[in-house]
Amino acid sequence: MTYSFQLYSARDFQPWQDVLKMLAEAGYTMVEGFGGIYEDPAGFRALMDANGLSMPSGHFSIDALETDLDGVFAKAKVLGIKTIYCPHLVEELRPVDRAGWEDFAARLEAVGVKVRAHGLNFGWHNHAFEFVALADGTVPMQVILDLAPDIEWEADIAWIIRGGGDPADWIRRYDSRITAVHVKDIAPEGECEDEDGWADVGHGTVDWTALLRQLRASPVKRLYIMEHDKPSDTTRFAKRSIAWLQAKGE
Repeated sequence: MTYSFQLYSARDFQPWQDVLKMLAEAGYTMVEGFGGIYEDPAGFRALMDANGLSMPSGHFSIDALETDLDGVFAKAKVLGIKTIYCPHLVEELRPVDRAGWEDFAARLEAVGVKVRAHGLNFGWHNHAFEFVALADGTVPMQVILDLAPDIEWEADIAWIIRGGGDPADWIRRYDSRITAVHVKDIAPEGECEDEDGWADVGHGTVDWTALLRQLRASPVKRLYIMEHDKPSDTTRFAKRSIAWLQAKGE
């Protein structure tokens, strides 16, 4: 099994050439991009090529996708990105009712039409807030998936759990839509507080053995992308996580 690595996990551990060298040596073959690495796409592509790494997916903000789509396409072409995921919505811009989420889903669907017309794939990457029910019981993630029926989903399993959702149930219901998975773990209560309660994969409370079994029972081809939102040591996280998965035969 090959793994990708969300470069956001290493944003505080520069320079990038050292990060990419470490990832390649640890056994990763792919990385996932985010806004912090798009300033010099050609230069970053050269660093990836030097380390035998590819970037099949990348995160781009809703603002960039709606106001500078040609720029997004140009960066994606240089970096070799085939699937674009919209990754977040800042709190002040999040809808507060069902109608607002329906409008946002329509915006994502519209972006998806343009991205696919350009020959790329498009999806949404979740955090926890999409799983927190509104006052009327509406679950925003349900609205997004139902009213933007043609977009893909990059399922961040740990955020589903933090939002109060059951990842196994969401995987069962939306299996065909999930084209990437963020492999991330949650520390036991009271541990890793300096890392916002996240853990190295396999060393937390998420039942990754069962979830990976469920995910891999599907014929859908997916990217499996390692992530830790705030590691105190990105090398430790990267190496310890992939070692655990490899030891489990994953």
